Amino acid sequence: MYLCPKDPFLEKAMIKLKAAHKNFVGHLGGEGKSQATLTAYSKDIEQLNSYLENEGVILVSEIQLEQLQNFMKGLAEKEYTSKSISRKTNATRTFFRFLHKMGHIDSNVADMLKHPKVEIKEPRILSKIEYRALRDAARNDVRSYAMIETLLQTGVTISELASVELNHFAITDEVGILTIPKRNSKDTRTIPVNKALSDALKNYIENARPKIEESIHVFITKTGKPLLVRNIRSTISRYFRVAGVENAKVNDLRHTFVAHHLSNGVSILHLSKIAGHKRLSTTEKYLKYIERAENTEKAELGVL
Repeated sequence: MYLCPKDPFLEKAMIKLKAAHKNFVGHLGGEGKSQATLTAYSKDIEQLNSYLENEGVILVSEIQLEQLQNFMKGLAEKEYTSKSISRKTNATRTFFRFLHKMGHIDSNVADMLKHPKVEIKEPRILSKIEYRALRDAARNDVRSYAMIETLLQTGVTISELASVELNHFAITDEVGILTIPKRNSKDTRTIPVNKALSDALKNYIENARPKIEESIHVFITKTGKPLLVRNIRSTISRYFRVAGVENAKVNDLRHTFVAHHLSNGVSILHLSKIAGHKRLSTTEKYLKYIERAENTEKAELGVL
């Protein structure tokens, strides 16, 4: 049977790697994925495509499962971590689901691509001495101190901290709530604001935050631009070093928030909702690493 070159089915099957890559990133953007997610997926698929092009592949319809497996095997030989390879495997599988959905490939060979075994590490939970030392190290840096208190007293992620706006906080009588808007697959949630965080925020906003009306984000630069995630990470990492807290990262403040409140008997279901965990099991896994107060089940969060 003769197929006309303008046959739409044939055209879909003739799409090249670079065009498919561009369309894929555009599709993710249309789904409302964060810029960080778009960048990560784009780089992963760009790396895959570079490997495939070196293998002589031009069209997505030419890709074979063995080539994908060899790409992942090559990453392991280059000493990429299992976590990194698993992320790239996920990006590849997501890319191929898109290709199959759009009719660019007849069958999804990436369905057979397996994730490497990832060693699950214990969460790094800071002791009271450690997080108090971190707090003390940053006390004279009003903005950094407020960021640390926000992370420690609310358990938000670093990307949520970077995105928080002034109108997300509602503080009265030294306490209040922080609203984290719906983002990607996470629903809107509210988090209690205690006195420690309220005092830190008021001090920063009233005395140190640049008076730039058009800046809506809480944590901003001198010119009013929101702080980037990498800037927040490098700043807090520096204070970990100053405080002498070893092998700690920004996300460990979130681990600490969850673990310490579980230790103090806060309801697992309540804490799971505040932390924005998709599954209750994510919160429950911390029980292996703490001593939980017996015969207690409360909803109030204390002050760390």
